[in-house]
Amino acid sequence: MKRLWLLISITIFLLSCGTQKEVSWNPPPKPSGCKYTYRVNGKTYCVRKTYNGYVEYGIASWYGPGFHGKRTASGEIYNMYKLTAAHKTLPLGTYVKVTNLENGKSVIVKVNDRGPFVEGRIIDLSYAAAKKIGMLRKGTAKVKLIALGKKIDRKYEPVDVEKGKFYVQIGAFKNKLNAYRFKNKIYRKYRIKTKVVKLEGYYRVLAGPVHSYSGAKKFKVKLRNLGLKGSFIVRY
Repeated sequence: MKRLWLLISITIFLLSCGTQKEVSWNPPPKPSGCKYTYRVNGKTYCVRKTYNGYVEYGIASWYGPGFHGKRTASGEIYNMYKLTAAHKTLPLGTYVKVTNLENGKSVIVKVNDRGPFVEGRIIDLSYAAAKKIGMLRKGTAKVKLIALGKKIDRKYEPVDVEKGKFYVQIGAFKNKLNAYRFKNKIYRKYRIKTKVVKLEGYYRVLAGPVHSYSGAKKFKVKLRNLGLKGSFIVRY
């Protein structure tokens, strides 16, 4: 009887071992040819050592207001009115020519962020870039990507031509009263018109408006020279 129970115990132990998931405590091996790797949602991405020879066909998407003013993977502040893009594996700072294969329009963007992390998409364009190649309404487009390098000829340099009502954000506060105190302080000291708006949980103090993006960039420089650092442009 003891032998029988011993055999049953051993059989149960062996069966239970066979049903356990194999667990690896070591990090995944670094793929060859990678400058570095990173993980998002359990998937490892290999950032290329070089952009040389990079050409790719696939689906592009775009991202805009929900990310405007937030920091990108490169450390730059995302500005939906600049010609930039997010790519999963190209080196940050790479310029890429994006051609919409559905209408032949093209744009040159600077990769300053990571993504898109949606299956089947190869690049996330800024609002301005998506508008230039006519894919805003549809949301996605079949595209061809060609990496141009870290520097491009001045004649091809991306420019922002977006017209509208632009402001320069000079402060953001959780407390509404503090935002208005800052607004009044700025007006008393510099006689600069500002407004307070609530966006994404913060009371933001916006200086302006300015009616062109190029004018807003000059206004931002002026504000920074006054000591209002960390400011960036928004359209509101």
